Amino acid sequence: MAEQREVWGSRRGFIFAAVGAAIGLGNLWRFPFQAYRNGGGAFFLPYIVALFTCGIPLMILEYTYGRKVRGGSTKAFKLLGKKYEWIGWLQVMVPIIVMMFYSTIISISVIFMVWSLAHAFGIVNWMSDPGKLMGLIVGGGTGPFDFAAGISKYLLGFVIVVWVGNWIIVKNGISQGIEKASKIFTPLLMVMMIAFMINSVRLPGAILGLNELFTPDFTKILNPNIWVAAYAQVFFSTTLAVGVMIAYGSYLGDDWDIVNNSFITVFSNASFDIIAGITVFSTLGYLVNTMGVDFNSFGSGAGVAFIAFPIAVSTITTNVFLQGIIGFLFFFCLFIAGLSSSISMLEAFTTATLDKFNIKREKIVGLVSIIGFLGSACFATYAGFNFILDIVDAHVGQYVIATLGLTESILISYVYGIEKIRLEANEYSDFKIGRIFNFLLKYLTPGVLGITVISNLVSGIKKLIDLNGTDKPAFMGQIVFGWGTILLMIIFATIFYNKKWKKSEEED
Repeated sequence: MAEQREVWGSRRGFIFAAVGAAIGLGNLWRFPFQAYRNGGGAFFLPYIVALFTCGIPLMILEYTYGRKVRGGSTKAFKLLGKKYEWIGWLQVMVPIIVMMFYSTIISISVIFMVWSLAHAFGIVNWMSDPGKLMGLIVGGGTGPFDFAAGISKYLLGFVIVVWVGNWIIVKNGISQGIEKASKIFTPLLMVMMIAFMINSVRLPGAILGLNELFTPDFTKILNPNIWVAAYAQVFFSTTLAVGVMIAYGSYLGDDWDIVNNSFITVFSNASFDIIAGITVFSTLGYLVNTMGVDFNSFGSGAGVAFIAFPIAVSTITTNVFLQGIIGFLFFFCLFIAGLSSSISMLEAFTTATLDKFNIKREKIVGLVSIIGFLGSACFATYAGFNFILDIVDAHVGQYVIATLGLTESILISYVYGIEKIRLEANEYSDFKIGRIFNFLLKYLTPGVLGITVISNLVSGIKKLIDLNGTDKPAFMGQIVFGWGTILLMIIFATIFYNKKWKKSEEED
């Protein structure tokens, strides 16, 4: 007798978990600066089109197929054919790699939370010049091979907090672990971000930032790169094609409404994108207005959250205690965003492993957490955080995830049958999806993702050729840490693929 598979305790708990998985630290800066660089307000048209033609259809596909097979990515692809199981293992290698460096970024939120409390009680005074604290945390180095530069004791120490949080939540399972945590984290995250957005638009100079973000440049709307960027933003921000949503879908009740749940998940994530955009650019407008700097002074990555916002908080009020408390709440908000995504990544690999191997959840979660922490320790080195992190992130995001999304949409559409997916999704849904769904996933989504994969590969090769002639250390960094990481993922996917299934019938 097969063991009864756990299911989500409530629709609300599932939605909060799925939305929490999709929302992460990257939303806070990736969407605002994608819009800023790609036509401002004009970027919203291709973005909205991408939501309807790629984000929602793929979400419906992953939820439906995950529920159908009652398993994670490895089981899902294996049931398409034994040879396809390997693709499922490669999918769940992505969140393991991402968690290793993502946890170091989350740990900075924890550090800033602690320093904010210290600021509130007058122990330290750092908010007006957060660059010094960032320098203390992440150090320096000359390149990806400069391990002699040392390791950050701050990153190494606080990343333990992140991994302990992952371990505690995921080891307790779906309903008692992830669902309970998500019911608290996700609504709290949304409420806090809305509060910060409302406060940011009240700042003097906020209108300067909002004009930068929303003023449309319609001359760019016909540029194909803008459309590719919009599809890439939707695809990556919704955590598709890395095993997370298939795993979450596998715990859905048999008669749950998949179509509505998919719309809610995707639009909640998109709402957070827009809230983050308003918050970031209102704050930057305020800083431009008061400090006389330009909009690129704080970069377009972690610098926005970890440099610009402490400065903004310090100028909201002159009360040191309130500065510290507001700062604590903001970085607690970032911590929640990061942790909710992190636990979903750990669950993607956990579900895949539990499907194939006779191992207890507590054991596999504990083992992966230990291995993950050791990987995070590598990124906690100054060379790791300042150089290797960007290399690994770019290669996994640009080459592996896009390729997996392309492969997934083609295989499930043509091998399993996209019409079967549509009918199964519609069976218990309040409103039905039509045959346009089939067209999108059989032709449009693979076409867009195919263009993305090819353009990324071409630009990557050109960059390697240029680096080989101008910067040998950077060239070797791309080879060793970029393509080397992809090779390691392929090797471990192959090792897991070649292991025997726990049951003789192989879950057929």
